[in-house]
Amino acid sequence: MLRLFTAIAIPEDVAETLARRQSGLPGARWRPLDALHVTLAFYGEASERTADDLASELTRAEGGGAFEIALSGVGAFGDAHRSHTLWAGLERSEPLNVLAGRCRAAGERAGVPPEKREYRPHVTLAYLKPQANPDRIGAWIAGHNLLKSPPIRVDRFGLYSSVLTGDGSVYTLEREYLL
Repeated sequence: MLRLFTAIAIPEDVAETLARRQSGLPGARWRPLDALHVTLAFYGEASERTADDLASELTRAEGGGAFEIALSGVGAFGDAHRSHTLWAGLERSEPLNVLAGRCRAAGERAGVPPEKREYRPHVTLAYLKPQANPDRIGAWIAGHNLLKSPPIRVDRFGLYSSVLTGDGSVYTLEREYLL
């Protein structure tokens, strides 16, 4: 079984800018540069055959044309009791939402049920340990919330596999698609 998702890789120069913000918060497990991406669709566990069907269906999402995205602000996912993920947000982008919808539709055609969560494009910066201090999390967000990136040209996306390890997930680009 393969654990699959589609994503847009963050360019190295933007990733390095994000990496400079990845400090000053005890209890944060910061994501390495090569793991920074914008997820388009998460498919979860799939057999090799389903993965092949998905890779084929994703070709229908190609060719929509390049577009730009930009990072804007930071925040945290969690519930009222505990934050578990720090992220960098993105400015609203209709082409990004359309591409994400095409990736979800490709998954449905390949027999992969879509996630129930609403699509919220972001770049995961860190996973937070349960003992991370909520006041320190809030202070980190306040200190970095003015994050803005220059426009990032998106002319491709990838189908990635994910392997869970004790140090976090390791991602492998399985196939690339041009826009």
